Amino acid sequence: MKTSVSEIIEIGILGDERGNLSVIESFIHIPFDIKRVFYIYSTKENVHRGFHAHYKTRQALISVSGSCKVFLDNTIRTDEVLLDAPNKVLILEPNDWHEMYDFSEDCVLLVLASELYDSKDYIRDYNKFLEVYSKKTQEV
Repeated sequence: MKTSVSEIIEIGILGDERGNLSVIESFIHIPFDIKRVFYIYSTKENVHRGFHAHYKTRQALISVSGSCKVFLDNTIRTDEVLLDAPNKVLILEPNDWHEMYDFSEDCVLLVLASELYDSKDYIRDYNKFLEVYSKKTQEV
């Protein structure tokens, strides 16, 4: 069980006068097999997203355009991370309760997930999250 709330990975930037390119590969840049990809965009002002943790799914969040903030809580520590560069990757473990907010108008938040979508993998109630992960944290 990890005790730090977040892990930021910076991926390389390959560029020249034509522009930049960044590469992301499973188990090389991202510490899991990528099984699902989705992105969040056109988020209205003052809207918060997320409000959940997982039982199994690991995720990597990348603001490929614009910026947003991510609040994290793993029952031991809380953190706030600003995603504001397309080469900055936030790795989320299943025990990271996460909330995204302060989306810039041009924000496109790319999410890489270790599991296919399964509604039973989501913990959407904060008290349930505390119940599940406070026990696991005490066992470690």
